[in-house]
Formats: sequence, C-alpha cells, structure tokens
Amino acid sequence: MRTALIAMIFPLLALAQSPRTPDGHPDFSGIYDITTLTPVMRPPSLADRKALTDDEAKAQAKAMADQMAKLNQATDPNRAAPPKGGDGSEGAAGNVGGYNGVFVDYGNSAFKLEGKWRTSILVDPPNGRMPPMTAEAMKKASVRMRRERANRGDAWWVKDNVTPGPYDDPELRPLSERCMMSFGQSATTPALPNYFYNNLKQIVQGKDTVVIQNEMIHDARIVRMNSKHEPPDITRWLGDSIGHWEGDVLVIDTTNFNDTPALYGADKNLHVIEKISRIDAKTLLYQFTIDDPTVWTAKWSGEMPWPLTDGRIFEYACHEGNYSFSNILKGARLLEAEALKGGTATK
Repeated sequence: MRTALIAMIFPLLALAQSPRTPDGHPDFSGIYDITTLTPVMRPPSLADRKALTDDEAKAQAKAMADQMAKLNQATDPNRAAPPKGGDGSEGAAGNVGGYNGVFVDYGNSAFKLEGKWRTSILVDPPNGRMPPMTAEAMKKASVRMRRERANRGDAWWVKDNVTPGPYDDPELRPLSERCMMSFGQSATTPALPNYFYNNLKQIVQGKDTVVIQNEMIHDARIVRMNSKHEPPDITRWLGDSIGHWEGDVLVIDTTNFNDTPALYGADKNLHVIEKISRIDAKTLLYQFTIDDPTVWTAKWSGEMPWPLTDGRIFEYACHEGNYSFSNILKGARLLEAEALKGGTATK
C-alpha cells in the first residue's frame, strides 16, 4: 500500500516542480529526442494489440542493435564495385551509395506510455492504422505513384510523354531535394519521427508565440497564441498554426495548408489539432488528430512521449549550394538521350 501511494505521489511532485513561465503556464521550452522504433502505423500482423510484451520489446531492440552492428562493420577495401545501375536491392540508387550506418539513427527501442510498450503511434482507429482513403484520393495517389518512378533508371517521363517532365526545371524537383524543407515524415504537421536521423525537436516558448523547430533541414513552425487563422488564400507548406491553453495543455490548431502538404497524400483541406502536456519533469505527451475529409474517410489520432534531451541542434547544411543539381539534371539529359535514341519516345 505504501509503495503504491509513493508511486502515485512522486509524479505529482515532479509536475509541481516543473518549470512555469512568468504568466503561469507550463514551460515546455527545451530540446526533445523523439527517435523511436514504434512505427506510426501498427503492423497488420499485430491486429488490435496496442502493446508489446516486455520480451517482445526486448527482442525488437536487440534485432535493431544487431542490425546496426552489422551496418557498422568495417568495409572491405578490396570489394568489387557494384554493378552499373545498382544491384536491385533496397538502398540509395540500388545500393550503390548512401549513408553508412554510423550516420543513421533508427532508434533503440519502442516507447512506453502508461507503462506499456506501444505497437504504434496511432491510437485511433483502434487497429492503429489510418482509415481508408476516399475514392478520389486513391485515384490521385495512383497517378502520383506512376509519376514518381524516379528509381527505374530510365527516362520514363519521356516514354510516357509527360510534359513537363520531372527534371525539365530545377524548381520542379522536390523541396527536400532542393534543401528547402525536411524530407520524409520530418516535413509534416503533425510532428512525427522520420525513422532515419535528425529526430530532435526544439520548443521555444514565449507568451505570444511558440516555435517548434525541426532538426532535419531546420524547418521552424511558428504558433501564434490566442490569434486567428490567416485568410484561406494564404497557405503554407506546414500550415498556419494558432494556439491556446486549456488548463496546462497547449492546444495547437493548424489549417491553411497548400495543395500538397507532406502527410501521406493529404491536401489543402488538412486540419490538424495537436495537444502538448507534461507527463513528468523530463517528458512531454504529444497528441494529435488529423481531419482531411477529401482524403480519408474518418479522422485519425495518435500520441507519443517527447523525452527531454541534453543533445543540441546544429546547422543542417544539406548539399550546400545545391552543387549536386548540375549532375542531377545532367543525368536526366543522358537518360532522355538514351530513350530518344532507342526510338521509344516522341519527346
């Protein structure tokens, strides 16, 4: 009985001692490391299981540790060059190059909430997976997948008579490739792990403004407190965020996205509600709800802990000066020339 009472009182004391701003609100300022092995969506094989057992979580962590040990083995200096165009396996350009294991951070374990090893960040729908897409959204996704066959190794846009082609203008290349925004799941509202590297998030909190900075390619989202949304015709990649307090919970409402926000095929009708509260003195609870009725047939929600870290965010220079673009465009011209020489294209 005494042990249970102490277990109940200690978190309350920690919360009471947590920092507050001069105007009395919880002070969430700090840097948080959201790296985790817990996926956004639950693997179908786990069905409605919301949690892993201790043994399953331990096995998952060991499997990742073993994989990283293998990736970080010394490279054989006498190895042969990879075949032209890659070997067809996963990895950069068919595994002909990319990041060594030492540069990536996939996470060390799943995260725990309410004492349980979670199987997914998503908690609603109960199966831990996004609801079905609308028919129109599925059609757009199919078209988008056909246009994004960038790893085929041929000038598909020429053969398919796509005009303009994806390499006809450097400004047609993705924002992440141009180092203007984060890539993968880093470039989203809500703030999700990218399962690659650079998973730090920094909160800078003031009375009238809260800034959430992303380590990957330095995206910074500005939340205007107790404000109104911009007019609908003013749109942003990360949306227009306004915030208010509900007791000790920071609530962020984000709308005004452009046509293609970086969230699993979402569109300009995306509406995100985020809630940030404190679990204990060194951990935040981050919750979100997604509503985009033209893309998904229902809302979906998720939650995860944000552990405080003493790590720091450094400059992300990306490919500085975009020097790689000359080779990206040159490669596209060579592929186009090969396609035209083969007589299989009209462009």
